[in-house]
Amino acid sequence: MLIDLADGHRPVDVLLGREADYFADWLRAHPGVQVICRDRAGGYADGARDGAPDAMQVADRWHLWDNLCRHVERLVAAHHACLPEPAAAAIDHGADYPTDLSVLQWPDTVRVANTRQRYQQLHDLRELGLSMRAIARRLNLNFKTVRRYVGVASVDVLLAVGVQVSVLDSFKPYLNGRLVEGERNATRLLAEITGLGYTGGYNTLARYLRPLRRLDAAALPPRPAPPAVRQVTGWITGLPSNLEPDDAARLQAIRHRCPEVDAAVRHVAGFARMIKDLSGDEAMLSKWMGAVDADLPALRSFTAGLRRDLTAVVAGLTLDYNSGAVEGTVNRVKQLKAAMYGRAKPDLLRKLILLA
Repeated sequence: MLIDLADGHRPVDVLLGREADYFADWLRAHPGVQVICRDRAGGYADGARDGAPDAMQVADRWHLWDNLCRHVERLVAAHHACLPEPAAAAIDHGADYPTDLSVLQWPDTVRVANTRQRYQQLHDLRELGLSMRAIARRLNLNFKTVRRYVGVASVDVLLAVGVQVSVLDSFKPYLNGRLVEGERNATRLLAEITGLGYTGGYNTLARYLRPLRRLDAAALPPRPAPPAVRQVTGWITGLPSNLEPDDAARLQAIRHRCPEVDAAVRHVAGFARMIKDLSGDEAMLSKWMGAVDADLPALRSFTAGLRRDLTAVVAGLTLDYNSGAVEGTVNRVKQLKAAMYGRAKPDLLRKLILLA
């Protein structure tokens, strides 16, 4: 369908197909066309080049943006493993003890009962104003033990520490976090901490995990479901001002985990600025494409398409012409076809489009 953008956005003709020959023949029969605003279909570009070689071709900005969004969606899909929250995202590996263990239901053992009783005794005496050394003398405890009990945020931290084994101490925060998330398999946990630098054996880990693996898994908080690929694509390609704060935080976390997604966010924003400001001249666009090629091999097919159609793309990113009127007329044609109840043969449909 051909629309006259200079004369009331009215349809001037309907072609029988999208092939280049149809368009080239029409242009030869109607000389004088100066500007051709079109989508990215190669048939239209070839037909315009053959039928009106002197006319300026303009690649429509919306179609350029739509092409980029489709490539970004494929990039996000290729990095779908970066979308879920990591298994121990909330664990501070540098902390001495974890602080998020209150959700665990501890088994009724002698060690648990004694630890709770001693913790309560120490904190009752602290509330009375006694110093740690005075508490150690009254309860006949080592001063370091008193200091450890007083220095934690809750008794759950003490219950999680369990057996003190020096080779495992630095990995206990990570292990406690994995237990909070529901992981109970010692072999898998051993493989995980070995990858983090653990040099001890299985038995050392098993002794630490034995009292902790009996914790009630039903009380554990559910792990949030990862966002869908299309949802993340929408976050990247949508207006940042329309992004909900929670979604913005999730996108930021994904960017930290995935350098490719982080680069995609930056480069998509740069292309959007060229569209909004009509600032995509050849120098600016070439610089943008070079940066994309260096950072994102997954988008090289998109930049290769831009280079093949460079003159029309630059015109689309610097001139006011666009195909908005064409898309509006397409919606009207769909309504006409629906009203004809399947009797929309090309000859009748063409007359309705041009005359209605």
